[in-house]
Amino acid sequence: MHSLQQRDPEIFSLIQQEEVRQKEKIRLIASENYVSKAVMEATGSVLTNKYSEGYPGKRYYEGQQFIDQVESLAIQRAKELFGAEHVNVQPYSGSPANLAVYLAFLNPGDTILGMALPHGGHLTHGAKVSISGKYFHAESYALDEQTGLLNYDTIQEKAMDCKPKILIAGHSAYPRVLDFARFREIADACGALLLVDMAHFSGLVAGGAHPSPFPYADIVTTTTHKSLRGPRGAMILCKEAHAAAIDKAVFPGLQGGPHNNTTAAIAVALKEASTDTFRNYAAQIVTNARALADTLLGKGFNLVTGGTDNHLMLIDLTSKEVTGKIAAKALDAAGIVLNYNAVPYDKRKPFDPSGIRLGSAAVTSRGFKEAEMVQIGLWIDAVISNPTNTAQQAEIAAAVKELCSRFPAPGLEHLM
Repeated sequence: MHSLQQRDPEIFSLIQQEEVRQKEKIRLIASENYVSKAVMEATGSVLTNKYSEGYPGKRYYEGQQFIDQVESLAIQRAKELFGAEHVNVQPYSGSPANLAVYLAFLNPGDTILGMALPHGGHLTHGAKVSISGKYFHAESYALDEQTGLLNYDTIQEKAMDCKPKILIAGHSAYPRVLDFARFREIADACGALLLVDMAHFSGLVAGGAHPSPFPYADIVTTTTHKSLRGPRGAMILCKEAHAAAIDKAVFPGLQGGPHNNTTAAIAVALKEASTDTFRNYAAQIVTNARALADTLLGKGFNLVTGGTDNHLMLIDLTSKEVTGKIAAKALDAAGIVLNYNAVPYDKRKPFDPSGIRLGSAAVTSRGFKEAEMVQIGLWIDAVISNPTNTAQQAEIAAAVKELCSRFPAPGLEHLM
């Protein structure tokens, strides 16, 4: 980045510092990962110069000879990887992707039903602070207070009562596999379209480490980073019957020109996700998450649902007498980065909740396996047991740095 260094040394310096942070710390934020050098190069390519309103073969500007091929490759690779009939790769991120689905099929005031935000749902699944909860009549289903699990009979009762036009299956903090067949039954019973938001676990689906929603869902949305290990973008995948409505909602409904550099990087990530190497990575994500969960359970931590089947864990720290915010900040000082998070039936406020959320995707991309996950669990226990011990935090941060030096971060090989 010599040109950037000369033109804007302040931004260059901040990027350098962020590179070092990502290299030297253990990143457990469930929505983060490391992209490959190839994905990074496509993201930073000359494609950022091109404006391309419309779709392949139907553009409003000339000069699309190569852009159309790039987007068509991304679409075809997504179809083959996920078994989807139609794919739109233009949404800028996951939230606009979900909003495009609502625009395609709903009028203001229509009813949607999704997982409640405090129980692991996403803002765009009907939270009152989101446009999804302001423009539509948003109902929600909760987790069982005793087990922390979804109760599908209760969800069906709720759906039959409120008769949503769209039933949403998906989450941002639920550590178990979703029963897509049961969601399909519920959607059919209440006459709803079934939308699956697989933003968090799409990489697991691609790698065969999580059941696929595609035999059951009418529409599937996903971000392309997180476990899929692509750039920060999104896709909408759907049945052919809904293709025209989805494409019209994305453009011209919500967006102008797509970000062609991101589209190219999505295509690269999808090609990487079609390999045996990626399938091994996806399986290891789940193995690593369970190893970390078992370690924390052994140290007396209260994991929501009692464990994990996917890449993430949600921990209620109430019994540890530490708030999620205090724990997250103490762990960051110790070189372990995660986020504080509300837990089901949380009595604390969202900005200072009772829990923390952890994910295994990024560390798995570095090559961590079970032994490293056990060590991370022991460090987490030590920090949370004494969150004001800054000397211990510094000692653990040094040990974290040494561990990370043995597992080069993808895309940051130049820092070795």
